[in-house]
Amino acid sequence: MKKSIYLIFISALSCFLITGLVTNGWSTQAVDNSLYAWLLKKYVKDGVVNYQGFKKEESVLDKYLKVLEEVDSKILSRNEQFAFYINAYNSWTIKLILSGYPDVKSIKDLGSLFKSPWKKKICRIDDKIITLDDIEHNILRPRFKDPRVHFVINCAAKSCPPLRSEPYREGELDQQLDEMTRAFINDLENNRLEDHTLYVSSIFKWFKKDFNKDIIGFFLKYAKWDLKRQLETKRGKIKVKYLDYNWSLNGK
Repeated sequence: MKKSIYLIFISALSCFLITGLVTNGWSTQAVDNSLYAWLLKKYVKDGVVNYQGFKKEESVLDKYLKVLEEVDSKILSRNEQFAFYINAYNSWTIKLILSGYPDVKSIKDLGSLFKSPWKKKICRIDDKIITLDDIEHNILRPRFKDPRVHFVINCAAKSCPPLRSEPYREGELDQQLDEMTRAFINDLENNRLEDHTLYVSSIFKWFKKDFNKDIIGFFLKYAKWDLKRQLETKRGKIKVKYLDYNWSLNGK
């Protein structure tokens, strides 16, 4: 009898604690990214995406997208939400490319005269069908206000910051954001300093406000080695120019 009462008490207490965590906006379980992790490890190498491989495993990608669809993002912690929406953006972008693959040469091929591919309602999240633009401009940028987001979401273009070969995760998110930002900033194919001119990705032109209109300051924060030394030496004399964006598919 005493044992039964004790078990009932423990069960009730557990329910109370779980309910409390959920209602206060904290999830007790992480989003299951295992299927996505398997796909990324298998089909993404150094930012180059094997879309043919993804096409063969599209049913696995669909299962992962179904996992995301069934997540209640409102009960996730802030960092888990952040990671969730980054993974959602990237995985739905892959799905969009597969809708036209192998005939698609650029993500822009999947748009039309009146609607860009980023405005297609394809992303099933929180019982809604939203667009990639909704995720980027209505959720990720305004909610988290972290300019590093521009180096972790992938638009399937060669000039876009590369797709990471693993999902973004709550516990590692800050480190992952830093790694991807530093990698992009210090990649001479994306940005370079020639004399007193800093040639940078068009990302910095499109989203100036996200970088507080201080591109040099942002570069100084994440630049390494000779680039950092030159920026520090020439600061105040540097002008910024924007590189053309290569929208070709980031595939093999």
